[in-house]
Amino acid sequence: MVNRKKLYRLYKEEKLTVRKRGGRKRALGTRAPMTIPQGANQRWSVDFASDTLADSRRFRVLCVIDDFTRECLATIVDNSITGERVSRELDGIAERRGYPLLVVSDNGTEFTSNAMLRWQQDRGVDWHYIAPGKPMQNGLVESFIGRLRDECLNEHMFTSYRHARGIIQDWRIDYNARRPHTSLQGLTPMEFATRSCEDHNQKPLTYG
Repeated sequence: MVNRKKLYRLYKEEKLTVRKRGGRKRALGTRAPMTIPQGANQRWSVDFASDTLADSRRFRVLCVIDDFTRECLATIVDNSITGERVSRELDGIAERRGYPLLVVSDNGTEFTSNAMLRWQQDRGVDWHYIAPGKPMQNGLVESFIGRLRDECLNEHMFTSYRHARGIIQDWRIDYNARRPHTSLQGLTPMEFATRSCEDHNQKPLTYG
């Protein structure tokens, strides 16, 4: 056994250093300025909301928004959602609508994981990470999550994950189909998306 002080003295005399671990490689995405979407399905925004069940178990909600039409494309509820799960859910949305040109997110570990990096490369989708500590750079999905929290999450006591999925899904359908938006000329997101496709002679979008 060596005295701690002696060990420290020898450590200093020999000029020893402890090798620092390098940070794990993350998806870099792009920091270039985002283009303003001119049509449906060009740019999606993604982020998480969180809440608890009646028994204090936590759950997360993956929210996916079309930035042009303001449609909520998905609200995925589960106790844990990994990067691989995010990629599968985005693929599921793309089966109905096609892939977007760009996805916007924060720097959360789910979005910067190797699984998401592979997804971006394999699907040919650009990814834009907002600056750390600047949530309003992803303001559309932040605004949506605020409404989701005020009108749904804070208004219900969820007894199970299944119960939460059902109520949140019903709210999402109501939001898309029955909520007029002043920013959409008084139309609902689905009405605005349909009119946009007609104006541009595009194939009607499929809703999930």
